Amino acid sequence: MSEQVRFGVQGMTCAACVGRVERTLTRQPGVEAATVNLATEQAVVTFDPATVDVAAMKAAVHDAGYEAVDLDDAAADGDARDREQAELKRLVLLSALCTAPLVAVAMGPMLLPAFGNAMHAVLPANAWHWLELLLATPVQFYTGRRFYRQGWAEIRHLNPGMSTLVMMGSSAAYFYSVLAILAPGLFPAGTANLYFEASATIITLILAGKYLEARAKGRTSAAIRKLMELQPGSARVERGGEFVDLPIDEVVRDDRIRVRPGERIPVDGTVIDGNSYVDVSMVTGEPIPVEVTSGSEVVGGTINKNGTFSFRATRVGADTVLARIINMVEEAQAGKPPIQLLADRIAGVFVPVVIVVAAITFAIWMWIGPDPVLNYAFVAAVSVLVIACPCAMGLATPTAIMVGTGKGAETGTLFRQGTALETLARVDTVALDKTGTLTRGEPQLTDLHVEGDDEDAVLALIAAAEDNSEHPVARALVAAARARGLVLRETESFDAVPGFGLNAVVAGHRVEVGADRYMARLGYGLEAFAGSARQLADEGKTPLYAAIDGRAVAMLAVADPLKDGSREAIDALHDLGLQVAMVTGDNARTARAIARQAGIDTVLAEVLPEQKANEVKRLQSGGLRVAFVGDGINDAPALAQSDVGVAIGTGTDIAIEAGDVILMSGDLRGIVNAIALSRRTLRTIRNNFIWAYAYNVALIPVAAGVLFPFVGVLLSPMLAAAAMSLSSVFVVTNSLRLRGFEPALRVAES
Repeated sequence: MSEQVRFGVQGMTCAACVGRVERTLTRQPGVEAATVNLATEQAVVTFDPATVDVAAMKAAVHDAGYEAVDLDDAAADGDARDREQAELKRLVLLSALCTAPLVAVAMGPMLLPAFGNAMHAVLPANAWHWLELLLATPVQFYTGRRFYRQGWAEIRHLNPGMSTLVMMGSSAAYFYSVLAILAPGLFPAGTANLYFEASATIITLILAGKYLEARAKGRTSAAIRKLMELQPGSARVERGGEFVDLPIDEVVRDDRIRVRPGERIPVDGTVIDGNSYVDVSMVTGEPIPVEVTSGSEVVGGTINKNGTFSFRATRVGADTVLARIINMVEEAQAGKPPIQLLADRIAGVFVPVVIVVAAITFAIWMWIGPDPVLNYAFVAAVSVLVIACPCAMGLATPTAIMVGTGKGAETGTLFRQGTALETLARVDTVALDKTGTLTRGEPQLTDLHVEGDDEDAVLALIAAAEDNSEHPVARALVAAARARGLVLRETESFDAVPGFGLNAVVAGHRVEVGADRYMARLGYGLEAFAGSARQLADEGKTPLYAAIDGRAVAMLAVADPLKDGSREAIDALHDLGLQVAMVTGDNARTARAIARQAGIDTVLAEVLPEQKANEVKRLQSGGLRVAFVGDGINDAPALAQSDVGVAIGTGTDIAIEAGDVILMSGDLRGIVNAIALSRRTLRTIRNNFIWAYAYNVALIPVAAGVLFPFVGVLLSPMLAAAAMSLSSVFVVTNSLRLRGFEPALRVAES
């Protein structure tokens, strides 16, 4: 029977690496399938344990030039990405400090003759040449050593990538220049030039691109770590008639556990005695704490608010709801990303072709070239490698992503992964969570109908009575009264009626507040409010009633209203040609009411947390590219499963860590601006690649010497380097045009 194993793979840098690891694994006898994820640096392998074991697969990965590690080891080294980013930043700064004066020394005299005269007045030309060598050497062999290490590994495994071309192009320019200093007589007249600035610029620009790429990558394991932190490390368990603190691992089914106010519930269970309100937003996404009494189900990781109760453990360890959510996020993140970087896909073909073209160029010149044949052949081959150096290709994506993500942050959208820009541009469906995403995420008094009395006076009496209750609905009524500046009198008596409502005496008035069944129990008629009650129900609101001195005088409704701008955002998404769906754990009636207000056609209601990711999968199985927008911990699996997860920045840290894109203001109009920005960024990336590859197609033949038989001109490495630099400048300049992007919709401040 087949088994599945997941382990970490370290040392991958691009899609070519992913392909190499996948091919290495699938070639092992007994391996049925292997998927490698560059973002999570994990491999998921389906294999026959009777034929191959995990140790053999890890050994094969090692032989391919990478390191296979257990996920526990990878998790223990969770800050490795931060260290890598810091190291790249240090190398870029050091490389730039050497390259900037090097370029000034090499190019300054050509651009500004007066500058060249001043230089030669200080030192002779030969001294400046040695200074160039001094500046270029640490760039070539210290800051650029990773390209040698990775390039040689690619060549050794017969799978050259962009590191190979960077290594060969920069090395050709560097060693050509070294020979020009040490043995200028080997070169034809006028060709013993120095190209140190080209070699250093190549390495500096590519390192900068790698640094930008590292910054764009999100720490995908952070969501898992934060979810794991939700489970307490210990529980107060009954042993021998007393409650003692035990490690969570020692809790077993049917244990009796006590939870005090403010504590997290350690495992899933059923309440035995006591009562309280529990914040279950982690699971349901709903902001209103729920009352738990004897027989109520509680979920591990949720927060007990204000009472003490005991419960019997029913699910522990890997069986808890929290553990299942963690597992679903892990599975979604371990899957192969929907899009591979275009640069890596093309580089898989382009790099070997360039190397072959350089070799053919050298051979042809050696065969038919004029004397001195070796020098002409060397110059032509070096020119091909230098002009084909993938600086523009390497910068095409990261520069556009850098500017795009910077503009996004400026306009209220944070892209945690560079690929999220490209993926978001391609989505055709936006699936939205309701509470905290479409709606404000907190109950508010939305309606107040008073019969025959002063509205403020009635609300003041109701709020004074409710001020004795900790129920979230009571808090909403009190907040509404205080927002009106009403004075709340002290209550002379107060009594809560569980499941019905409350009664109190305030300033000599008997005040009774509750649901319709409470009014019926008290014998009060509600005919005057019947029409309004039906309307409120159709709007997804729950009516409450208040009686004062034995007469029903008011009907109230507390609901979670739409955020400002939600309807505008939905309309704008439709205008962009996108389908919009809502996925929520709410009951169908409330969900449909909210959908009508927001202009959403597709409603998926009463969806449990573990089903949200399945709903996203179902949409994806129909060929749709889905962006899921949510703000709760219960949304984390769906955020990870979607092609691109969009987290509301005002939501939980877990949702933000699981999302690829964060709307920092919490305003849903931000998703419209984010999609518009991502589409423009993708167009910019495409234009960059068109230029970068068209430039190579046009100039590689020139560098190879195709014009020499006709006009007697052989492109020197100096001009090749200049052309290469021009291509890079164009790509960067084109990317910087994204700074002019203006959001289509105004987003409210946080």
